[in-house]
Amino acid sequence: MHLLTTVPGFSRLALGLVLIFTANAAKPQSPAADLAPTATQARLRDTQTDIDRALERFDVPGMAIAVVLDGKVVDSRGFGVRKRGETAPVDGRTLFDIAANSKAFTAAMLGILVDEGKLAWDDPVIRHLPDFQMFDPYVTREITVRDLLANRSGLGEAAGDLMWWPNSTFSTDEIIHNIRFLAPATSFRSRFTYEYLPYIVAGKIIALKTGKPWGEAVRERILSPLEMTRTTTRPAENFDLIDQAAPHSHIDGKIAVIKPASMENAAGAMGVRTSADDIAKWMKMLLDDGRLDAPGQDGKSRRLISAKQLRELMTPQTLIRLSEPPPKLAATRATFAAYGLGFDVRDYQGVKVVSHRGWQFGFYSTVVLVPSARLGIAIMTNAESGPALSALKYRLLDRYLGLPPADWIAALTDDADESSADAIAPSREVIGTEGRRIGPSLPLAAYDGEYRDRWYGAATIRTSGTRQVLSLAKTPELTGELEHFRHDTFIVRWKARHLNADAYVTFSLKPDGSVNRMTMAPISAETDSSFDFADLSFEPVKLAH
Repeated sequence: MHLLTTVPGFSRLALGLVLIFTANAAKPQSPAADLAPTATQARLRDTQTDIDRALERFDVPGMAIAVVLDGKVVDSRGFGVRKRGETAPVDGRTLFDIAANSKAFTAAMLGILVDEGKLAWDDPVIRHLPDFQMFDPYVTREITVRDLLANRSGLGEAAGDLMWWPNSTFSTDEIIHNIRFLAPATSFRSRFTYEYLPYIVAGKIIALKTGKPWGEAVRERILSPLEMTRTTTRPAENFDLIDQAAPHSHIDGKIAVIKPASMENAAGAMGVRTSADDIAKWMKMLLDDGRLDAPGQDGKSRRLISAKQLRELMTPQTLIRLSEPPPKLAATRATFAAYGLGFDVRDYQGVKVVSHRGWQFGFYSTVVLVPSARLGIAIMTNAESGPALSALKYRLLDRYLGLPPADWIAALTDDADESSADAIAPSREVIGTEGRRIGPSLPLAAYDGEYRDRWYGAATIRTSGTRQVLSLAKTPELTGELEHFRHDTFIVRWKARHLNADAYVTFSLKPDGSVNRMTMAPISAETDSSFDFADLSFEPVKLAH
């Protein structure tokens, strides 16, 4: 689930300004459409046209959007279907997993605790979690609550994510404990890298300071005051509800329904499931300096969080190196980019935009805020289509900011095709070398046995009939057959094909010819970085022969 880039259309890793949509030909379900002025009605019609086109162009089953402008919800509706092959439509109440967009809820919850004097942004983490450790004792001593949220801990991108992604049996406490075994990729506070584990630590701090699990604290202190009655903070909760979107992924080139993922051990980084109607309430609060709609018993206005703490969330904390977009996307080039606390902060066409994007198996989402225009846009989809998200984001921003329109759907289609071709190239190279493969150094059975990585734990290789199977012990979905590639490198093809994360498995040998180490690397450039294969280094514990 990682996404931060100035160039849309990348994998979930690209986390920046992004929007997603899907549509059906049904009449808009928002009552605001009937009451809106002519200009607003025109916007709604144009949005419908864009979404119809994007749904077809990017093969997305269903989508929901919410638009807030000047303190009012001007659009909240659904498009397309909740599940491919069925007719039930997406509407404003349909639930979607919003994945890493949950991080902003964690940041806001910490801001509430700062308002209450229960902690400070620059408190050392060990003041609240005395047993917490990073790899470097200096970082353990110095890392603060602010650092946890600002993506500058020094960990590599997505480091350690295999402890929770995909579904694993690690507990939250085990994940936090194992962070101490992850060597840094950069020096502390020197560079932006997109991270999840620090947000899991932040979620633990919230639990300790409130005396309640992260999900309960967020529901009590944020969702309930905002009357976000449909929203849940447990991914596995309410999976049996009728009005919820089913996750879809591409399997062997075709869109298909997949099993929902819970990932409850990643609370703080993931966990919120919401609807268009509910997320509109969240955006209204963020754009109104933390104020709540309903006054208190004394008739005075109330705040969920102070304007001061909201400014901290939306203030640049860690600079992000800019990349140059492709020529067709030149208008998206930012002049600055940074990460705040739970939000990405950059500009679009000279206007400051605060946003975040989330990806989870079968779901994409984005929340985009333009504080100066009091504009908020949320898009949630039940398929993994970054280009659809980006195209619709820019279409809506242009429309509501009064900017010259551009055909972002066509531009992102072309960019996605080119990016996909580049990512497929290594796989084609692999296919082209099949006739030149060189056999392994050892008999296949010699690679069987038990292996252990310092932060992940155990993996096994077992021969079953004529097949050799690799299993990562705490991640049931990461089980797959080994196929010899060349020399002492194999390819593991995971049985769960929706993962789209097949990997190289390479063995190094000792001078006596026995196995010394097993490492892994993704085959495709499109493999999400949360499949943190590159940081694994397994040593044999007990070999079969």
